[in-house]
Amino acid sequence: MIFNPKFGPNRFKMLAIAEHVSLKNLNTFRVDAHARWFTEIHNEGELQELFAEDRWRVAERFILGGGSNVLFTRDFGGLIIRMSIPGIAHEIKGDDVYVTAGAGVVWNDLVKYCVDRGFAGIENLSLIPGTVGASPVQNIGAYGVELKDVFHSCRAYHIDRAEVIAFSPADCEFDYRDSIFKRALKNQVLISSVTFKLSLVPHINISYGAIRQELEARGITHPNIKDVSSVVSSIRVEKLPDPSTIGNAGSFFKNPVIDEHEFVQLKSAFPDIVHYCLPNSTVKLAAGWMIEKSGWKGKQIKQTATWKNQALVIVNAGNASGSEIYGFSEAIINDVKEKFNITLEREVNVL
Repeated sequence: MIFNPKFGPNRFKMLAIAEHVSLKNLNTFRVDAHARWFTEIHNEGELQELFAEDRWRVAERFILGGGSNVLFTRDFGGLIIRMSIPGIAHEIKGDDVYVTAGAGVVWNDLVKYCVDRGFAGIENLSLIPGTVGASPVQNIGAYGVELKDVFHSCRAYHIDRAEVIAFSPADCEFDYRDSIFKRALKNQVLISSVTFKLSLVPHINISYGAIRQELEARGITHPNIKDVSSVVSSIRVEKLPDPSTIGNAGSFFKNPVIDEHEFVQLKSAFPDIVHYCLPNSTVKLAAGWMIEKSGWKGKQIKQTATWKNQALVIVNAGNASGSEIYGFSEAIINDVKEKFNITLEREVNVL
């Protein structure tokens, strides 16, 4: 079965563009903002139709997936394009499995599709919010696995070139929570589908202590990918708030990466600092730990707070505005900078 993102359920309908659309139910922070124009894409043909008009080629635009990595601090005066291309298919070649999913597929639905069929590689990425189309943009990652580890290719509509092109891993210029789609090609290409290279031969990754501990608590000594997915899901549910019940965008800040020399100095002042050694003589710090040590875990100001179980997560505890949430995050950045001389970087897109 070959997935074809060119086709979708609405391929015979005229592309609709709505005006003055509320975004409150389209972002997981539940921030009440509005888009001047809004459209929803179900296939590549609709992308070609949209940008055939010069008006939309030059308009300010933002590409929206599941709305789980964005903070609206104002009404958006341009065009919001929601990528809703559906479909999942796979092809098996020896021990390798190539799984292709439309940009609008919910990420965890893809994980379940693969885990249920024994396709190994993304089980550690269970329950990450968002859609497939956003996954290469952010180079999503969790519990020792990043998207770049399983990424094979993606298709994307290039606005200036007016065509759909394929991107290889090298083309994407992946880095920690980063890619070319967040930099040089930001809002210039729209990912329509992503293909992942998975395996029928699992390489179980339980390098994170929390996973090992939970497996031991369950009496599992030889875990399979379903066990890993279940454990990761349980850990995330315990630590992170459900966006369907309390507004949040998951991890609000990136974990800082510093060089070894800087880390040695930091560790001398804070011997118990949580860290992870990386290649190329760099060290990743736990932003949540630094936020907690700066006195922010569980702290609430008006209707904005950090989550009680994970200081890395900022929540909309009531009806906070985007600007209030942004101001709250700015205060956290300032306090962490003062205590650790480390400047935290926001992981969410701020508009």
